Amino acid sequence: MTALAVDDGCTCAIGYLCGHCACDTCEDCGGCAGGGRCVCPCRRAELAEWSADQGTRFYLGTHMPNWLATSDIPLFISRNRLKDRKTFPRARSAWALDSGGFTELQRFGRWTLTPEGYVAEVRRYAEAIGRLEWAAPQDWMCEEVVIRGGSLNGMTFHGTREARGLGPLDPEQDLTAAVRLHQRYTVDNYLELKRLAPDLPFIPVLQGQSLADYVHCAQLYVDAGIDLAAQPVVGLGSVCRRQATEEIRQIVQHFAGLGLRLHGFGVKTQGLGAYADGLVSADSMAWSMDARRSDPLPGHTHKNCANCPDWAYRWHQRIVAQHLAPAAIGEAA
Repeated sequence: MTALAVDDGCTCAIGYLCGHCACDTCEDCGGCAGGGRCVCPCRRAELAEWSADQGTRFYLGTHMPNWLATSDIPLFISRNRLKDRKTFPRARSAWALDSGGFTELQRFGRWTLTPEGYVAEVRRYAEAIGRLEWAAPQDWMCEEVVIRGGSLNGMTFHGTREARGLGPLDPEQDLTAAVRLHQRYTVDNYLELKRLAPDLPFIPVLQGQSLADYVHCAQLYVDAGIDLAAQPVVGLGSVCRRQATEEIRQIVQHFAGLGLRLHGFGVKTQGLGAYADGLVSADSMAWSMDARRSDPLPGHTHKNCANCPDWAYRWHQRIVAQHLAPAAIGEAA
């Protein structure tokens, strides 16, 4: 398939960024100064196919599992949205599973689900839904608020003192020592999941804060006999709240330069613009917040489009065109 022509002439939340298609059904987003151009809804599958051809996957994060049955683009869904369901839709396209680790550590400061229990869940999803490309392990995020506990952006974090073996009267650990424990727990869990279910597509995840931390985590995998460069995907964790920084770009470039096929969790558009060339895949749910803050699409009767597949799919096409097409990646580099 030939590369998509992109003309970034739109700055509005759901702008479309290509020329008119053969069926001439393009929609004007209404926010383009100077006659910005658009992507047609009928080109959605073409964009998804182009992305797969290029070896780049941009998973659309969604809290709506029923979209699995209808979506032509790859989806990224949290275990938290599947674990209480009794039935599942059959997937129309490829998808990946988030383990829900951030929520587990935020609420409880530890994993409340055993590796055996997680394996049983993932096997059920893989068999019932189908087309599961990979599943994240039960990793341990390394953001300071996750480790220390406290409040951030209206969320309360339990902290992981108990999970790190500290009693009520014990002094808090040095942050680096705490990060090292989270990294060890992450690597040990991946090894245990692969031991329990070598047939399931669990991926290793790198956790840390600084580049030195991530290098240390990578060495833990090496010491355990895991060749990260031979893995189809290696997750890069604990980056979503600082992903547009120069530090994260350096981390991505370092490991991409070693031949690792990196997935960026929860990547926002600033992050894609900075280091998309170092990722083989990424996921994002930023579309939902954009929709919540905006008027609904023309003709839509709901209050906003925060749960709307039309908005989500159009947002996905726009991000692919802006940041993952060869011309866009070349400009960012």
